Amino acid sequence: MERYSGKKAVILGGTHGIGLATAKMLAENNAKVLVTGRNAKTVEEAGKLDEHIVAIKSDAAVLGDIDALAEAVKGQFGQFDFLHVNMGIAELEPFDQVTEASFDRQFAVNAKGAFFSVQRLAPLIADGGAIVFTSSVADQGGTPGMIVYSATKAAVISFTSGFAAELLPRRIRVNAVSPGFVKTPTHGVAGLSEEARAGFEALGDQITPMGRNGTVEEIARAVLFLAFDATYTTAAKLAVDGGLGQRITPPQT
Repeated sequence: MERYSGKKAVILGGTHGIGLATAKMLAENNAKVLVTGRNAKTVEEAGKLDEHIVAIKSDAAVLGDIDALAEAVKGQFGQFDFLHVNMGIAELEPFDQVTEASFDRQFAVNAKGAFFSVQRLAPLIADGGAIVFTSSVADQGGTPGMIVYSATKAAVISFTSGFAAELLPRRIRVNAVSPGFVKTPTHGVAGLSEEARAGFEALGDQITPMGRNGTVEEIARAVLFLAFDATYTTAAKLAVDGGLGQRITPPQT
């Protein structure tokens, strides 16, 4: 397939889950993709998947790493067409158990890392290109145990509209996907045991109106729609959550 032939993409947080699924779809359609991750093992594995994928170890919480990444992207691609800001961490804690360290970890990656990554990489995005942030169904409303994570993802939505306004003169569209429960290796939550992950997935099946967790491929297709097909859309948030964030109620049987 040649759908994305000649396109160049950078996916931050692209070595597993949603980011890796997006990278695979692009590579399978002959795009060149640079992915980043913090885990050396998953970075190495991602780099071996496809000749169209280059993987780099980079920590979005470290500004020096972001600067080095910008230089690496410039060396690999010069300019590129699409940036997916997908990295993120979640630590589930009741508000009275949140520590300064856990607060800072989440904001450092999800908010600070997202902002400065776009700031440093935007000059390399071709005019008329696209940026897609990964937010979360938790970016609005209130969920016990997710107060800090939710705030970081609300910041991402604010960045989406802010960058969309700033980059209008260059015709760079900036949008966000807002996933609900998605079946990934970590379910997006740091440090869960196998038992806890199974419980988290079961909770998603129970409370999502469509009755199941989403797949990484379903989110990836939404990301690529915003990146390449939604040519009259900017500053938008696309819910890909099985109806969870829309508070719909399925019929009772």
